[in-house]
Amino acid sequence: MLKTLLCALISSACLKPVPVHALGEFVKYEELQAIITSLEQDKVYAPGELNALFEQVARDEGVLKAIARPAEGTKEWKDYRPIFMTQNSVEKGLSFWRTHEAGLSRAEAQFGVPPEMILAILGVETRYGGNKGRNRVIDALATLGLDYPPRAPFFRKELREFLVLSRENGMDPLNTWGSYAGAMGFPQFMPSSWRRLAVDFDGDGKIDLINNPVDAIGSIANYFNANGWKTGEPVVVRARITSQDYDGIISKDLKAANTLGEIAKKGLAPREAASYLASTPASAIRLQGDNGGEFWLGFTNFYVITTYNRSIMYAMAAFQLSQELKTAREAELANTTATALPAETP
Repeated sequence: MLKTLLCALISSACLKPVPVHALGEFVKYEELQAIITSLEQDKVYAPGELNALFEQVARDEGVLKAIARPAEGTKEWKDYRPIFMTQNSVEKGLSFWRTHEAGLSRAEAQFGVPPEMILAILGVETRYGGNKGRNRVIDALATLGLDYPPRAPFFRKELREFLVLSRENGMDPLNTWGSYAGAMGFPQFMPSSWRRLAVDFDGDGKIDLINNPVDAIGSIANYFNANGWKTGEPVVVRARITSQDYDGIISKDLKAANTLGEIAKKGLAPREAASYLASTPASAIRLQGDNGGEFWLGFTNFYVITTYNRSIMYAMAAFQLSQELKTAREAELANTTATALPAETP
């Protein structure tokens, strides 16, 4: 009873501290020393420079909690979709489109990716640059690469890429912020994607995805193009049930694993009237919507979106936001044209 009373009066003294690594503790890790040695041997950093840097790096417990419960893994489609499909997101996307119309049009001409798809990625990833992340990237990547066994090799690779990127671009590795997974800037590129696929799209002599939306536009378009985007081809369409044999054809693979002909034989066909070749690569998708099961047919372009984030729900949210943006932009332009027309004389 006395202990309970004391706890109520002096709560801070009774709380157990959350165990965290002290600054610099990662320096003891053999895996980190291997990265440091390789970068010193490649003369990216001088001897001792990285050891001193990592004396200022600490494990981020919040990163480990966040990666254990991503929205894509914990929510049904009916709950996931509303996160991104909002009027505010469409309005902000339209504003961004007006501001950067020239860059978006140039990206489409050069890479074949439509403006609405580029915008949808920006909208889903960072609210068009409004939320680029609150985690220090070096802490996040070190934490996941050294203390998250399920994907440690991947994140150690990204940690090395980040250190190289920082040196190449003159970035301060201790003052670069991003997502809990270490993704950065308007488009939330991982360090390896930045180094491989980011472009200087405004021609100012440097690639800046953190502060330059034009570079982000061109880099997203280049990313999609490099990962197989097929200009002018469909992304995903609603399916109708033609027989009850479809269970065996529903796919969770992140690729077009079948053909429309094979899927049709199992009981799912495009709902829309447009004609498609039976040989068209596709996969059958089932999502849990507000009114029960939704059936979709995803094409190659749909699975290009999943290379950005390995989630069918993510790709669907990005696609549907792109269509809302396209519709809203067309309506806006039509209204502008109608307003500009001279009134008829009686």
